[in-house]
Amino acid sequence: MDLLERLITIFAENGYVAVWIALTICGLGLPLPEDVTLVAGGVIAGLGYANVHVMFAMCMVGVLLGDATVFLLGRRYGEAMLKWRWIARALPPERFEVVQHKFARYGNRVLFVARFLPGMRTTIYLSAGATRRVSLLRFLLIDAIAALISVPVWVYLGYFGADNHVWLMKWMRRGQNSMWMLAGLALLCMAWLWWRYRRQRISQDD
Repeated sequence: MDLLERLITIFAENGYVAVWIALTICGLGLPLPEDVTLVAGGVIAGLGYANVHVMFAMCMVGVLLGDATVFLLGRRYGEAMLKWRWIARALPPERFEVVQHKFARYGNRVLFVARFLPGMRTTIYLSAGATRRVSLLRFLLIDAIAALISVPVWVYLGYFGADNHVWLMKWMRRGQNSMWMLAGLALLCMAWLWWRYRRQRISQDD
């Protein structure tokens, strides 16, 4: 992948800060794939330009900062932001209404799943901020839990595949399906914990 090779070169020359800036840009909805960026960060660690554990931490910070910025933009400007040219292209009013409806119906689950939907993530986070139905702390908690599923997979995939690009490309292609499986398992665990909590509350009330 040409983009991956370019990012590896840039990150190798500029280190952690370049990765952090790139991930913040990804979070703002600009056309830079987050998964490729994370893999590139892992690759430069595998090539000896960085420590992989520090890289993982920096990637988490970059991801959360970008997502939080989008969320806070939605909270600060609300529906007025729909008139901004770059927002209007990505989020026309009818799409905004659909996202608002989904968020009102499914709440936190939409925020969690959005982390695995590159084409919808920015839209959902803007909408979540605009609704003012979730606090920044809760948003960051949900986003961090979801990011802990995806971010380490991509970073360490790049780290272990730094010297074997054929293997790396193969697993990058399989990676998105793996993310969906992990996200599904996490949602099932959350649903089970919620059911158990509700059952305990009902038993206590009785």
